[in-house]
Amino acid sequence: MTVDTSERTAVPAAPRRRLSRGRVLLLSVAGVVLLLSLTRVVTGADVLTSSGTAGALLVLALPIALAGLGGLIAERAGVVNIGLEGMLILGTWGAGWAGFQWGPWAALLAAVVGGALGGLLHAVATVTFGVNHIISGVAINLLAAGFVRFLSELFLVGRSGGGATQSASIVGSVPRVSLPVLSSGPDLLGRLEATRVPVLADLGGLLGGLTRDVSVFQVAAVLLFPLVGWMLWRTRLGLRWRSSGEAPTAAETLGVDVVRIRYLAVTLSGALAGFGGLFLVLFAGRYIEGQTGGRGYIGLAAMIFGNWRPGGLLSGSLLFGFTDALRLRAPDAVIALLLLVAVVLLVLAVVSFVRHRRVATVLAGATGVVALLGWLLLDSLPLQVVATTPYIVTLVVLAVASQSLRPPRAAGLPYRRGQA
Repeated sequence: MTVDTSERTAVPAAPRRRLSRGRVLLLSVAGVVLLLSLTRVVTGADVLTSSGTAGALLVLALPIALAGLGGLIAERAGVVNIGLEGMLILGTWGAGWAGFQWGPWAALLAAVVGGALGGLLHAVATVTFGVNHIISGVAINLLAAGFVRFLSELFLVGRSGGGATQSASIVGSVPRVSLPVLSSGPDLLGRLEATRVPVLADLGGLLGGLTRDVSVFQVAAVLLFPLVGWMLWRTRLGLRWRSSGEAPTAAETLGVDVVRIRYLAVTLSGALAGFGGLFLVLFAGRYIEGQTGGRGYIGLAAMIFGNWRPGGLLSGSLLFGFTDALRLRAPDAVIALLLLVAVVLLVLAVVSFVRHRRVATVLAGATGVVALLGWLLLDSLPLQVVATTPYIVTLVVLAVASQSLRPPRAAGLPYRRGQA
């Protein structure tokens, strides 16, 4: 008697184990440090991972990150906030006006209130009157620029050190702290940075700049990102918030007050942008007209790069802040970024090829080759190119990352209470 063995019992494939978010984060940070260390060793540009560059990175990235966080909160609730630049402008003026009279804590309050008023105006226009979100945001940007000039003429002209385009210097100082263990006591990180040993010296410089002598405002701003992530994905309010941006009519049938949530989201969005404006004023020591430099728009780009998530948004903001800090501290070292960008883009091209994303593969591969050739053939860059490096890097990374984005479904769409 023969036994037919042609048909075998199908054995289910073992489920693929996915790395936890904590491990992914650690691996990502390790990869970034290793890549920066390799670039520093090859190019000889020690400023890439110095503690001074890391400290400047934090200062320059936070205005963009906070503006982007405001945009994320608004769009998760269904309102596109193009007016972040205007709210950032209102925050800078409020911080400058209050700071030279009553100090940095008053500047913080005035910056948040100024940005929140801009957000409230956007909410009234879009949520109550149904104005197109893009048109309302652009109008707020234009109005804010003219409005702060009017306020400057009214309140700053005639003040000692003030004028139509700037405020007097801010009085007082912000309390500063150092992270325990890493940056307190003996300067362990400083001595580690001085060794110039690959990876170890880079780690010492980056950690030293990010944890030593930072202001309490910076600490609070960084803590906002995990707080917002926890609120959106771990709380009942966050579920209602996201449902207002994904399916507002369905959320309304379940008892969610979409209008109230959108008002709250857009007003809070403006407050966060205003908070970001405070750091620009503290960095310059006063309010200066035009000091936002389009950072509200770059915050939107960082939000898109981060796929509407706080962690990705912060990563995109740090990328821009890093290039901006390097441009300010060592313009000659900016050319070293070409090698860094080339390696990153070529790796992205390989990953996109494996995932069968043809457009992303071509974009990343071609741009990576151009960057590599530029690093090999050029000895220096024109000052005009150096000045625009942060914007160029942002556009290139955004163009590559935009192939796999998933925005909130109802963001920007008209909504009326009761339409369900």
